[in-house]
Amino acid sequence: MSIATLAPDYIRSIMAYQPGKPISELAREMGLLESSIVKLASNENPLGMSSHARDAAHAAIADMARYPDGGAFALKAALCRKFGVAADQLVVGNGSNDILELVSQAFLAPGLSAVYSQHAFAVYPLATNARGARGIEVPAKNFGHDLDAMAAAIEPQTRVVFIANPNNPTGTFVSGTALEAFLDAVPRHVLVVLDEAYTEYLAPEQRYDSIAWLARFPNLLVSRTFSKAYGLAGLRVGYGVTHASVADLMNRVRQPFNVSSVGLAAAEAALGDDEFIARSAEVNRRGMAQLTRAFAELGLEWIPSAGNFVTFKVGDAVGVNQALLRQGVIVRPIAAYGMPHWLRVSVGLPEENARFVAALKQALA
Repeated sequence: MSIATLAPDYIRSIMAYQPGKPISELAREMGLLESSIVKLASNENPLGMSSHARDAAHAAIADMARYPDGGAFALKAALCRKFGVAADQLVVGNGSNDILELVSQAFLAPGLSAVYSQHAFAVYPLATNARGARGIEVPAKNFGHDLDAMAAAIEPQTRVVFIANPNNPTGTFVSGTALEAFLDAVPRHVLVVLDEAYTEYLAPEQRYDSIAWLARFPNLLVSRTFSKAYGLAGLRVGYGVTHASVADLMNRVRQPFNVSSVGLAAAEAALGDDEFIARSAEVNRRGMAQLTRAFAELGLEWIPSAGNFVTFKVGDAVGVNQALLRQGVIVRPIAAYGMPHWLRVSVGLPEENARFVAALKQALA
């Protein structure tokens, strides 16, 4: 008998998360030069990180023999100044994935349940199943969250509802008005996790102040990341803002020193670089128009996206993806999200988008 059979059934039933293919892996597989490969699979910022963040990261390297500040004092102070919250409302994590995992550790267990949408971020069911809790997947509405159905799916044993806005991988968006109405309808014993990993890419008319809602909804947690618009995906820094009592529980189960010194320093510097975020959003807006214009010309269906990526339908997604890989272009298959005929492409720089479009035309031909 393998010792692995002694693990709980709910652990052995989990399918491991499959990240986007790294450039180095494709280079090995296809015998390509890494410099010739375009990666548009993981929703990374094509501009990289801001110069302020890079300078702060370099400076932090000089003290790598020391443990990082486990309380993230300086970064929390910067977040408090920017959002007008108290330090005891904050949880800092190893990317926003860590925040989602901490929620599940603090609030889920066998016999309890969590609600999330079909076609939503894969970490929601993974984090739920890892605690032995039951996942309640609510059918999507036009590839996005059906908030009325999600509210109706809540049961006495439900402790968490996960909402991604914009949603990954479909890019769909729920208005602030609809979210507020949902929060009003949710029982106060249920923690609503509003995952805003892509909020910096929202158009001005789509914006809402979710952090201001915390004063009215003590069962709300807003999760954000420095991995996307801020360009720090390789440093893994995220944060959650919530009621102090919720943050206290999450910090009890948080690993000590869960964010590196370099990550903390870079995130603090990045948070103040509003010009870089504005430029990133503008590059994304133009790139999104470039991609969707190409889809229209090719007669392809796509899902309007509020993020820095767009999901499009090609029919034979496996075959098209392989044809793209052979040309050195990496996009993201999303069959694991229940969308076997679709691919997701991140918005890149204009020349990267053009390279993808040319490769896609050849793949389709």
